[in-house]
Amino acid sequence: MNVTSQKSSGLALLPIIVFLVIYLGAGIYFEYINPTHGQKGFYVMSVVVAFFVALIVALLQTRGSSFDEKIRLCARGIGDENIAIMIFIFIAAGCFSGVAQAAGGAESTANMLLTILPGRFALPGLFLIACLISMAMGTSVGTITVLAPIALNVAQSTALSVPLSIATVVGGAMFGDNLSFISDTTIAATKTQGVAMIDKFITNFKIALPAAIGSFAILVIISFRTPMNVDLHYDFNVWQVIPYIVVLIASLCRFNVFGVLCAGVVLFSLVGLATGSLNGMTMLTAFKEGTAGMNETIIVAILVAAIGALIKNNGGFAWIVEKIKTHFNGRRGGSFGIGLLTLFMDIATANNTVAIVMAAPIARDISKEFDIEPRQAASLLDTFSCIGQGIIPYGAQLLIAASIAKISAVAIMPFLFYQFLLFVCVIIAILVQHKPHKATSRA
Repeated sequence: MNVTSQKSSGLALLPIIVFLVIYLGAGIYFEYINPTHGQKGFYVMSVVVAFFVALIVALLQTRGSSFDEKIRLCARGIGDENIAIMIFIFIAAGCFSGVAQAAGGAESTANMLLTILPGRFALPGLFLIACLISMAMGTSVGTITVLAPIALNVAQSTALSVPLSIATVVGGAMFGDNLSFISDTTIAATKTQGVAMIDKFITNFKIALPAAIGSFAILVIISFRTPMNVDLHYDFNVWQVIPYIVVLIASLCRFNVFGVLCAGVVLFSLVGLATGSLNGMTMLTAFKEGTAGMNETIIVAILVAAIGALIKNNGGFAWIVEKIKTHFNGRRGGSFGIGLLTLFMDIATANNTVAIVMAAPIARDISKEFDIEPRQAASLLDTFSCIGQGIIPYGAQLLIAASIAKISAVAIMPFLFYQFLLFVCVIIAILVQHKPHKATSRA
């Protein structure tokens, strides 16, 4: 449904503000203002509790409806197919990361990587691998699930920071997801704007490549400025690496990410049993611990979907659209409007595909009104959703990366070089954009 037909209310965005004040406010207070020795400030306040309070605020704001009607609204948001797929992937990812760690696969793969790529190049190497795998898989979450355990072990085997190593994988994963032809965000952006995928890819590539090159250069500089012993010998078991190789090849062949993760679970279980790194009890324990580590992430996905449905019903998204149309003029202004609209939608829903689908009808209207090329509109939708999704600490990407590395999602944020550079690059692209070709048309 087009959100412009709904009532408009800026107050409907209050749940988002409440969440940010509670979660980030508590984290900043206990981390920097009143720290406690041995206590990580951003772990004091549970992200689930913060979102639950935001949900209560959203329910209270939904007036004129019975409690049962409010629950039905939440259920429709939670029942979205993107949320269902995400939850299934989270469960498979938990099993995969748990058994890969217990079977020694993550450690062996990291050690092999460090053997092939000396410590000085491990970090930029991780970034390139994440870029390629994510383009092949079409999913940033799947890429992070596969590579985050390796990044964790690389950091632990060198003097590199764990948040930095994890952020490197997240950045590469967002690069690939933004450009992949099979990514759900690409499909949503192109289909809603009526453009060919190759046209959107070319437009996106011109923006994403400079950001990727800049990120790679920063990682190289950091690697060379970090003191580490590059002559260390790292032991690894080739058999324990094979499941990862199979998973990566399957990803490159564009197999379904859920099926790839399930196959990886089976392979790591068999290899672990064969090499003696696992037995029946430790294998089942690895499954339990891996899926348990995803519990918070799954609950957050459910709560965000419910809150997003209530905010939409209460006119929060319509208010954003109304303000953008009121305050922006011309092609550059219209482009900024599409970008900000998508960014706000992503911050509100914590789901880049949902953000694109919700913003797309308005983006199409804005692009027609301000003479913006359809491929540019599609590129803006995908790029700004990528920026938002790759930075927010309550998005699936940072949550799953943080859960695997057992660190705070907020701790990863300062090292998201690719996302920050991508934001700069897309702003520059908007400012220097040329007049669209007359031949450009919509499907």
